[in-house]
Amino acid sequence: MREVVTVTTHSANPASTARIGSHPIHPMLVPFPIACFVGTLVTDIAYWQTAEMQWANFSAWLLFAGLIMGGLAAIAGLIDLLSNRLIRGLTYAWFHMVGNVVVLLLALFNAFIHSRDAWTSVVPTGLMLSALTVLVMLCTGWLGWAMVYRHRVGVAG
Repeated sequence: MREVVTVTTHSANPASTARIGSHPIHPMLVPFPIACFVGTLVTDIAYWQTAEMQWANFSAWLLFAGLIMGGLAAIAGLIDLLSNRLIRGLTYAWFHMVGNVVVLLLALFNAFIHSRDAWTSVVPTGLMLSALTVLVMLCTGWLGWAMVYRHRVGVAG
């Protein structure tokens, strides 16, 4: 009796389309807006506690950088979502996308609020928007984690 061995070189994992070589771009960009938006919350809290103007400036700069990097991460994520039917078929992927659009819209509105005079730019509206942005980002981050570790999206092999 002969044994038949089948070798497959095709990965069953949903592959990332937006990549450099074999490295997906979306997960390379995502840490930047996360750091910026969490940093905005931290600097808003620092301003709220000290009324030191420079903290409000830091918040505005972090929001701007987070929006730029978040926009780039969103483009890479959207390319992955729309170009792979396996990814499009995941409910988590759609909730992740919609949640991150909400994050970017909250951050954009927050940037407009932060363009006002320092005290009114942070307390209370800017601080609440920063906290809400981070809260929504925690949820979308969990969804992104689930896509990678449960559904192996973008995992080679």
